[in-house]
Amino acid sequence: MTRTDSPPAWDERTQLTTFLDYTRATALAKCEGLSQEDARKALLPGSPLMTLAGVLNHLRWVEYAWFEIDFLGGEDEGPWTDEDPDREMRIAVDMPLADVMAEYAEQSARYRELVAAHDLDTPAKRPRSDGRHPDLRWILLHLIEETARHNGHLDIIRELIDGSTGS
Repeated sequence: MTRTDSPPAWDERTQLTTFLDYTRATALAKCEGLSQEDARKALLPGSPLMTLAGVLNHLRWVEYAWFEIDFLGGEDEGPWTDEDPDREMRIAVDMPLADVMAEYAEQSARYRELVAAHDLDTPAKRPRSDGRHPDLRWILLHLIEETARHNGHLDIIRELIDGSTGS
C-alpha cells in the first residue's frame, strides 16, 4: 500500500479527505486475501466481537451514523438495537467478507460525493448529547481518528491470524 502523506500546499479539504481515504484503504487492505473462516476469528481475549469482518463492518456503520443520521438528519436504520448495541460487529461474521468489503468501499464512494457537495463549516442537523452541532470538518477529523484507531485492531488481529504485518 502506498503511503499518502499530505504536502503542506494542499488545501484543508484535500488533506482531510485524503487521510480519511488512506485510513479506509488501510482497513480494506488488512482484510484482503483472507478466508471467510479467518475473517470471523475472534483472537483477542475478552473481545469476542473483535474479528476482521466485525471491525470492518463497524467502520462502515460508524460512517453511516455520522453522515446519514447526524450530519444529514436521517432516520436511524442501522443494525444495532438497544439490546444489542454492537450488532453490526456480530452480524458481520455471517456475511461474506467480500460483501462487507464491497459495501464499505461503495459507501465510502457515496460519502466522498456527499463531502464534496458540502462546505466544511456545514453543521450536522442532529446535535450531540451536549446540544452542539459538530461541523463537517469535525466529523471528518473524528472519522479519521476512529478509522485509524480501529486499523490498529485490524493490524493485531491480522498478525495473529497469519503473521502479516505492515501497511
